[in-house]
Amino acid sequence: MGSQSSHHLSKIPDMEAIRRETGFSQANIVRLHHRFRALDKEDKGYLSKKNFLCIGELAVNPLCDRIIDAFFENSESVDFRSFIHILAHFRPIEEDKPKDLSTQELINSRKSKLKFAFQLYDQDKDGKISRNELLEVLRMMVGVQVTNEQLASITDRAIQEADLDGDNAISFDEFTKSLEKMNIEHKMSIRFLK
Repeated sequence: MGSQSSHHLSKIPDMEAIRRETGFSQANIVRLHHRFRALDKEDKGYLSKKNFLCIGELAVNPLCDRIIDAFFENSESVDFRSFIHILAHFRPIEEDKPKDLSTQELINSRKSKLKFAFQLYDQDKDGKISRNELLEVLRMMVGVQVTNEQLASITDRAIQEADLDGDNAISFDEFTKSLEKMNIEHKMSIRFLK
């Protein structure tokens, strides 16, 4: 059993650096590497968008395409290190974070989680969530359960409540302020990623 564990460790380059950067334990990194390899059915060493569609929970999420796109910000494929860095956003926040990390922003901090969520809305990457971008996300999330008029009304009200500078869009600071009472740390955490 010990040799199998060390065999997995030898296949993960820069294990210690990944552990420091993401906050994952060695056991979690090995588990996520195993998951990565299971998704990489052709053993190419990287994943394509098509590989992510094999994740059942993700495939049924209305924001599936946007979540997958977050993994592929600047490329057509994702290696293990990029894969684990994105997943680190969903690692639960620990109250007793290591002291050597206290001066840097943790990848799973509230602010990092909010930045990740913000980018799911801000598709043109202009630093603002426009009415059309918000309307598009709401349409994806509720589908045909709500009329277009109702969706437009919900969108307009959300913009009106969050838009503090009157530019008819939601900046990251406004997004953060509008969600200050929401427990983002809990909502954007996957418990098995401790």
